[in-house]
Amino acid sequence: MPAKAADKRRQGVKGPSRGKASKAGLKKRDEDASTEAGDALGDLAARALVKSPDQLELTEAELKQEITRTLTADNPQAPQNIVRFSFKEREYKLVDYLDQTAIHFSLNGNLIPKDSDEGRRQSIKSSTEAEKPPVETPAETSEQAEIKDEEHTGDTEAAGEGEGEEEGAGEEVAEAAEAAEAAEAAEAEEAPPPKAPEKKLPNQFNFIERASTTPFNPLREKGCQSEPIPSLNFSDTVRQWDIYDAYMEELQRMEKAKEKEKAKPQVVKKEEEKRGARKLSYVEVQHVEPITRVAKAAKIAERMVNLNTFDDIAQDFKYFEDASDEFRAQKGTLLPLWNFQYEKTKKLAVTAISWNPKYKDLFAVGYGSYDFMKQGHGMVLLYTLKNPSFPEYIYNNPSGVMCLDFNSEHPHLIAVGFYDGNVAIYNLRKETSQPSYKSSAESGKHSGPVWQVKWQKDDMDNNSNFFSVSSDGRIVSWTLVKNELVHMDVIKLSVEGTMQGPEGLQLQTLGCGTSFDFHKKIDYLFLVGTEEGKIYKCSKNYSSQFLDVFEAHHMAVDTVSWNPFHLKVFISCSSDWTVKIWDHTIKTPMFVYDLSCAVGDVAWSPYSSTVFSAVTTDGKAHVFDLNINKHQALCTQVVVDGKKNKTTHIQFNPVFPIIIVGDERGLVTSLKLSPNLRKMPKEKKGQEVKKGPEVEMAKLEKLLSLVREPEGKAET
Repeated sequence: MPAKAADKRRQGVKGPSRGKASKAGLKKRDEDASTEAGDALGDLAARALVKSPDQLELTEAELKQEITRTLTADNPQAPQNIVRFSFKEREYKLVDYLDQTAIHFSLNGNLIPKDSDEGRRQSIKSSTEAEKPPVETPAETSEQAEIKDEEHTGDTEAAGEGEGEEEGAGEEVAEAAEAAEAAEAAEAEEAPPPKAPEKKLPNQFNFIERASTTPFNPLREKGCQSEPIPSLNFSDTVRQWDIYDAYMEELQRMEKAKEKEKAKPQVVKKEEEKRGARKLSYVEVQHVEPITRVAKAAKIAERMVNLNTFDDIAQDFKYFEDASDEFRAQKGTLLPLWNFQYEKTKKLAVTAISWNPKYKDLFAVGYGSYDFMKQGHGMVLLYTLKNPSFPEYIYNNPSGVMCLDFNSEHPHLIAVGFYDGNVAIYNLRKETSQPSYKSSAESGKHSGPVWQVKWQKDDMDNNSNFFSVSSDGRIVSWTLVKNELVHMDVIKLSVEGTMQGPEGLQLQTLGCGTSFDFHKKIDYLFLVGTEEGKIYKCSKNYSSQFLDVFEAHHMAVDTVSWNPFHLKVFISCSSDWTVKIWDHTIKTPMFVYDLSCAVGDVAWSPYSSTVFSAVTTDGKAHVFDLNINKHQALCTQVVVDGKKNKTTHIQFNPVFPIIIVGDERGLVTSLKLSPNLRKMPKEKKGQEVKKGPEVEMAKLEKLLSLVREPEGKAET
């Protein structure tokens, strides 16, 4: 009985104590939540009541009013009144384009490459932290601890009340409490310990690159090997009578073949004609071979024959020096060498001559007509000093050729200007006789004869380009873009005054350009000679006005050319019988030479800054050297008969001491300069003679300083 009563008492005591503890914990939690909510509402009320001291008091109508603001991409801080000087229009102009970019926020990233030193240190640090054993934490929460404390206090109170009744009941209660604690400890040991939360790193150093690529087709190569063509070395000596006998045998074979054809019956011939195929004889089949197989060998044989034929001229060209110059004081002579002429150009005039910049023995000749009432076809021929009897290349054109020029960077390209206003480019590497590029009415051709063409350096895109000048007053830049010529007008030669047009219209007249030349060092600077006798100094950068105007001649300017050594000097010639040497910074000429006849062409020498030559329409060639004689020519020699023929053009060879002269009957004559015409400074014992462009420039500058007026006299 006492044991049962104790159990009932124990159960009655523990039940109410646990219910009280749980209710007390919930009540405490509700009170905490209510206090936090009250604090939050108090904060909101406090925030709502705070007002700025300068806040405006607006009415309801003002509060309801809508104010529209438009956002634009313009920067309000950017200045709107920037003014810069325009060199083209020579006035200050307002700058239209402004930079409207404004940076409001910029942030540097904190990504670190995985392979860097800092990345390795952080990855090692994270791995070591992961390997450390987790720290043991109590499995019980704070709420469970509070409930245990309440239960324990309840048990002690119940035990105190039962002490007065029975001591055995208190001992049983203590034993039950100890058993419960031991069971909880065993459960805690059996359960796995809770894992510590993993620490997440701010940067894991993992990068993922996403990209898409098109499938790449691998290159495939296909090759084949064939047996080498059998070759045989053959050598023999060919004499003049062997060539004659071979030609005679060939003629006899051809005559026999013709006789056999005549001997055939007529019926057989008609049947063969009906079939559409005529059987070739053995002789004809034997000789139907492409000429290209023997073209190179035939050309070498032809040059050898010409070398033997003109052996005496070749010896003079290489070795002859006129010994009589020692008795002529300062005078000199021109020794005639080869004559270059083609049968189909006897009725055409030589209108242009140009040496190839790479092959010094090759030169191009343009053929046309200066008689504008008798215009016909034109031709471009290329001759070499190794074969004066026949041209190397032949190009025909329905219009007369007026000018041509070789490209210095691409020697196989020739720019040609025609009488009908077109320009074209011939490629020597191609076997066709047609030009590779040619202008048309749609692509901006000139409306008058093209008097001069000049190549320039390749542009920024590595496209070749050249310039042309014509009688229509336009200077045009032509660029080779893929398969077409792209043109751009650089400048128009305007003349002072206007012309009365129909219905009282005032028309601006354009000048007629006849020649031009680009500066040897300054790419954008060039000179233009006109039919009115003026010379304009122009720039590629200014298309609306000229840098300077020279009142040079009274008639058309036939040629204008910069000195190859001195950067300020140029020469001009005209049909008014004069040749003038200018300094482009001075309006008056430095030297004036009257040659008593219309001057067709003038050219500087490539070996001396003071030597130049000119040809006149009376068939004479003149050679000057300012360093020896500033007043007269060192040589004046008749090249062709002036009564029946006229000389038109002259050019120095860039390497050899020869000049070539063209006339109105299609003949090109080569002449060798005597020693007096190409004198160089004598070498003294123990002293080295200075040579080079600087020496030539100083030599010409010394002569010009004698002619220029002193600054004091010029000011007075």
